[in-house]
Amino acid sequence: MIRQRELTELFRENGGNRMTSYEDNTMLGQRKEDARKSYRHEYKYLLNAADEAVLKMRAEGLLSPDPHVGRDGKYIVRSLYFDDWDDRCYYENEAGEDRREKYRIRIYDLNDRYITLEKKSKLRGMTNKTSCPITLEQCNVFMKGGIPDADRKIPGQQALLYEMRVKVLRPAVIVQYVRTPYIYQAGNVRVTFDSCIASGGAVDSFFDENAQTRQILEKGRSILEVKWDAFLPDHIKQVLELDTLQWTSFSKYYLCRKYNDRGGLRS
Repeated sequence: MIRQRELTELFRENGGNRMTSYEDNTMLGQRKEDARKSYRHEYKYLLNAADEAVLKMRAEGLLSPDPHVGRDGKYIVRSLYFDDWDDRCYYENEAGEDRREKYRIRIYDLNDRYITLEKKSKLRGMTNKTSCPITLEQCNVFMKGGIPDADRKIPGQQALLYEMRVKVLRPAVIVQYVRTPYIYQAGNVRVTFDSCIASGGAVDSFFDENAQTRQILEKGRSILEVKWDAFLPDHIKQVLELDTLQWTSFSKYYLCRKYNDRGGLRS
């Protein structure tokens, strides 16, 4: 059970006001519920080529394609992840710390017209994502190792940039993969197949289509991710045979830093 202090901290992290009294049980109960709702379940499974082919076929008959995909049902995800000078994010991940945060910039299909800055938080096996758009000019400042000024007109941007300044974050690694996503509205379920996962150490080549990268999985391997809010419908669990798959704590960020194209974390 999550303790009251942890729920209070969780609520603050997600934009809540400072709680000055615990006497109003109704308000406290609502805040606890909001804190729980902001985090999602996230399970990951390591697949071989045969498993991926079968499960994709089943997903196509059960789920709807993500509306943002192209005609081939896929898109390329490229992210620029950040860490501090002590590589705290990397070592917290290595140690399996339950409560941790990662910051990243993300683009799709190598397109610089829509760029997002995101913070992904993890707590007790559940995840939460906060994001806001940034401009190409702001992204260029990040790539040079700086933290740009915030645009106060964009909700959430000022808070994220402030956190990154306080933590003295710097760009650490490029993570790229091909994603085939599906959705199911009941339970806000999202099922994705991620393949061709690659790491790049030259952070200044974030927008370069020919950026040098290194594959981090054996050929034919991919990652299935299943995310949902309050519940995962039984028929989805059964059709995808989640009970028989190999669950993994796989972290793209961690392995891409460990096995990047420049020889590893400290190169």
